[in-house]
Amino acid sequence: MAGHGGSRTVIYAALAGNLAIALTKFAAAFFTGSSAMLSEGVHSLVDTGNGGLLLYGMHRAARPATRAHPLGHGRELYFWSFIVALLVFALGAGVSFYEGVTHIIAPQPAANVRVNYIVLGLSFLFEGSSWLVALREFRRQKGQQGWLQAVQSSKDPSVYTVLFEDSAALLGLIVAFAGISAAEIFEMPELDGAASIGIALILGATAAFLARESKGLLIGEPASPAVQKEVLAIAQQDPAVQRANGVLTVHLGPEEIVAGLSIEFGDHLSAPEIEACVERLEARLRKEMPEITRLFVKPQTSGTWEQRRKLIESASE
Repeated sequence: MAGHGGSRTVIYAALAGNLAIALTKFAAAFFTGSSAMLSEGVHSLVDTGNGGLLLYGMHRAARPATRAHPLGHGRELYFWSFIVALLVFALGAGVSFYEGVTHIIAPQPAANVRVNYIVLGLSFLFEGSSWLVALREFRRQKGQQGWLQAVQSSKDPSVYTVLFEDSAALLGLIVAFAGISAAEIFEMPELDGAASIGIALILGATAAFLARESKGLLIGEPASPAVQKEVLAIAQQDPAVQRANGVLTVHLGPEEIVAGLSIEFGDHLSAPEIEACVERLEARLRKEMPEITRLFVKPQTSGTWEQRRKLIESASE
């Protein structure tokens, strides 16, 4: 899991910022009675806990394989990323929606509104700094891909989860500022509660998107076409391989891939020669593609492989 250095930096930056911001927002909500500010405090507190869960997931995923989990624990990161999405929805969006509805039903004018503006400004500054750290790391990882394509193809949810949470936080701050300002200008405290509902909608949409991406990783997503092509090229170069038919891959973690190779060997090869070929392939993949942590080789004719490939493709349509 050495490749997680950038991810950890992003999470630590978000953790520090969110904790300080949450405490400040709760203090402001206590002194002013603002519903939107209380919702923002809950939002920042949830984001703080989510950062801790992502770090915990990365720690658990780094554990070696055991008898109970022979392929390792890489998917723990995907599990905890899914839990993060659920918490954003259940705690962040749920509490914000409840607080907004309550404030609309029984509106109370906010006191010391200037405190809210100061806290919102500072929060925007701190959240923006954390967002820039996450954005830089995500841009480094995405390469030439488009933004949405990069998220959908990414196998490391830690960075884009923080980026989306910080983006939702910045949008929430804008909505909170608009709601508090409108409530003061028009002397309608109900607008403060409406801002809380707006924050809940932002968090709900963010949670739904993150949950969808995490679900795909939990079920099992294949390696990129470039990785599959490279594995096949390495296999085809071995003198004992008559034809590398294809490869099935699945990510167990951002840098952990299980690969199943379909290979047609020459009919003249003996069992020891095939075994030696498999050992050569494993050694070369360990050296050139360390992300391939498990390799399974199936001797198979190209015709049989094509039949099974077509069955898989037809089932996915």
